[in-house]
Amino acid sequence: MIGIIGGSGVYEITQKADSSTDKLVKTEYGEVEVSILDICGKEVAFIPRHASGHSIPPHKINYRANIDALKNVGVTKIIATNSVGSMNTEMPPGSFVIPDDFLDFSQDRVKTFYEDKVVHVDVSEAYCPSLRDVLDKSGDVILGGTYVCTEGPRFETPAEIKMFKMLGGDLVGMTGVPEVTLAREREICYNSICIVSNYASGISDGELTIDEVFEMVSEREADLLELIYNFIKNVDDGADCACNHALDGAEV
Repeated sequence: MIGIIGGSGVYEITQKADSSTDKLVKTEYGEVEVSILDICGKEVAFIPRHASGHSIPPHKINYRANIDALKNVGVTKIIATNSVGSMNTEMPPGSFVIPDDFLDFSQDRVKTFYEDKVVHVDVSEAYCPSLRDVLDKSGDVILGGTYVCTEGPRFETPAEIKMFKMLGGDLVGMTGVPEVTLAREREICYNSICIVSNYASGISDGELTIDEVFEMVSEREADLLELIYNFIKNVDDGADCACNHALDGAEV
């Protein structure tokens, strides 16, 4: 099964599905409402990351419950959407960027399923390259880029953005980690569509607001949904991948 973890602009995917059933999935980390959709003849499990009404802030999202719920319903491949600010002028507002690496500056999040035993999962390719290839064939995207995850909920300072750029960051957001690494620990292929909503602090001409984030996502909503639908059509949801064996050699 294909999993979609969506932020703003993706909630409408449930309305466009051929059929939709809501399911409350229990995990040891909490209950998660998952919509099981029929899209293009394939089963798709959808979770709105911030819940209905965009009510949960980035630092309060139950990332472990979300990933575990998708695992429990049979998801083997996840596409997430993340609104981001750009630190790279070659990734302007309105772009869809498929990252290939990340820098983690989040602070107070539980970042692993394995708190009672030692597991060192490899993240040399944290974002699944096979899914990246499918996304490349599914729409107008920019391939590659380093995603910087901050704790939020505040936006970053100009000095922080300057530092992230010096470290090689291209995009900055608040929701990509630990989602990506938790998916790896559950041996699920994972990749992200980063929607560039604005330039980051110190690069943008004015103050950053959540309104401009929502405005850009709304402006690109139709293109984003088309990209996701094309991905669903093009992906082989039964194909094996190295991501599905990520724990081989990871456990002590």
